[in-house]
Amino acid sequence: MPIIQSVERALKILDLFDERDRELTITEISKRMNLHKSTVHSLLKTLQVQRYIAQNDETGKYSLGFKLFERGSLVIGQLDLRIIARKHLEELSATTNLTVHLVVLDGQEGVYIDKVEGSGVTVVYSRVGRRVPLHTSAVGKSLIVTKSDQELNQLLEGYEYTTPTEKSIRSKEEFLSVIKQARIAGYSVDNEENEPGIFCMAVPIKDYSGKVIAAISMSMPASKMNAELLEKYVAMLKECTANISRELGYEYQKI
Repeated sequence: MPIIQSVERALKILDLFDERDRELTITEISKRMNLHKSTVHSLLKTLQVQRYIAQNDETGKYSLGFKLFERGSLVIGQLDLRIIARKHLEELSATTNLTVHLVVLDGQEGVYIDKVEGSGVTVVYSRVGRRVPLHTSAVGKSLIVTKSDQELNQLLEGYEYTTPTEKSIRSKEEFLSVIKQARIAGYSVDNEENEPGIFCMAVPIKDYSGKVIAAISMSMPASKMNAELLEKYVAMLKECTANISRELGYEYQKI
């Protein structure tokens, strides 16, 4: 399928902006895009007319426009999962004082669709809309834990094992071994694999068909984690995700 170059370039310009670079000059954009200023100027003006890009009248710098917020709000509004899960996330965070995340799978990454900040720890890397690698995050592991070996091999084709910390998983073999352990345990963990000093644990959410459609994680200082706390918090996570799954129509087998 042919790709329209101008559309691709416009979308890549939007991707340049994040929490670190909220505003950029046309020179900065041109350098990062490796494009001539005149080409970038035309793309920016088009985006600006459509309100996807805004320009500061005083500095001349560009930033994301409110049209993106409008479109993002429509997407979020369609997520029944987020609406159903919200009260459970708030209750879990209030009970534990920990930060709780709701994440869905998108391609080879997880995407945060909701977050409740706890008073116990500040998690720097997570925010709604941000992506997280599968192999370095507890939620990423939980999102794919029920996939078959064939599905995992397809999903991980060409996957890049980035190493944000010295404890990050570095190979497919290591990753698949961890996934197998998570299948048995019923939960997954991230022990300072994504952010130094942060320990996360996660459990998947299932829809009416039994398919994993999301995962919930809790984060806390790694220095405070111990076996007793892990058992306690995992039990709370499992209860939380079971309640959400039931509201989505999934029926757990009675033992």
